[in-house]
Amino acid sequence: MTSGNDKTPPKFGTVFAPRMAICWYKDGAWSEPVIEPLQNLPLHPAAHALHYSSSIFEGFKAYRWRDGSVHLFRLDRHMARMENSAELLCLQFPGRDVVAGMVQEAVASCRDEIPDPPGALYVRPVLIGTVPDIGAAAIPATEFCLYVLLSPVGDYFAGGLRPLRILVDEEHYRTAPHLGVVKAGANYAAALKNIVTARSEHQIDQVLFCPGGDVQETGAANFLLIRDGHILTKRLDTSFLHGVTRDSVLTLGRDLGYKIEERDFTVAEMLEWCRDGEAALSGTAAVLTPVGTLVHEGKEIQVGGGGVGEHTGRLREELVRIQCGESADRHNWLTRVDG
Repeated sequence: MTSGNDKTPPKFGTVFAPRMAICWYKDGAWSEPVIEPLQNLPLHPAAHALHYSSSIFEGFKAYRWRDGSVHLFRLDRHMARMENSAELLCLQFPGRDVVAGMVQEAVASCRDEIPDPPGALYVRPVLIGTVPDIGAAAIPATEFCLYVLLSPVGDYFAGGLRPLRILVDEEHYRTAPHLGVVKAGANYAAALKNIVTARSEHQIDQVLFCPGGDVQETGAANFLLIRDGHILTKRLDTSFLHGVTRDSVLTLGRDLGYKIEERDFTVAEMLEWCRDGEAALSGTAAVLTPVGTLVHEGKEIQVGGGGVGEHTGRLREELVRIQCGESADRHNWLTRVDG
């Protein structure tokens, strides 16, 4: 197990803290949440989630500050999104306060597992349908499990911030347009084949899904265009995930005087912007990642100078400093974990 003082934090998402929070829903009621050792779930092979994808999750981080205190980033926003995902997939949700309490208790029990900055403890609450019923393809699950996994993670860009190569895909959807807003494993699986194929054929890092020329998001991150005094990103709709990091970047952009535009825009407009502007991906794991190259219709298109743009770097640094307690939390985004 990795300690908080380990100088070589583990690869993202591959090492787990020794304890988790868990509760079960059966016979119309949730059990009392408990903290227990990390272990395999007693899951029936006919569990609803395994056959009909009754499964959602969230992902965010807990940070250890220099004074030793521990803080969760935008816990309330993640709880609201998880509740919305549960409603859209007809899953029984115990309530925001219950899940938030489980998260805080789990993090408190494993606070010694949190790496020093810029590392963090990645928090993954998961809700799955557990009822053993393979005849329920058109019926919601009636039994559930909610658990909170914790994973110590290091700096996503331990070797330095690296601009990404992105394939522009105007043919495929990332997932079903009415369910893109749900943080469900099935949505990531839906995009995987196109991403794997694109990596093999074009040596890219990710795919930017732009069906019919409408710029949406990549397989695992929101997409933003940035230039001097201006940020452009797609308006919120059901076709893509409403990222908490995206919202945070836009809020900080307003604070810094950027004009924020949330509207639909086309591939043609994006390519024109990228001649002298910047592009970036936003998400919990990497925060804000520069895009250096777009691959479109067999051609490589350099984004701006091809490196880490000035504005992308500025916005990323501003957000990271708040998360790590080095800048004031003006928007009350952080929840202190006691214990």
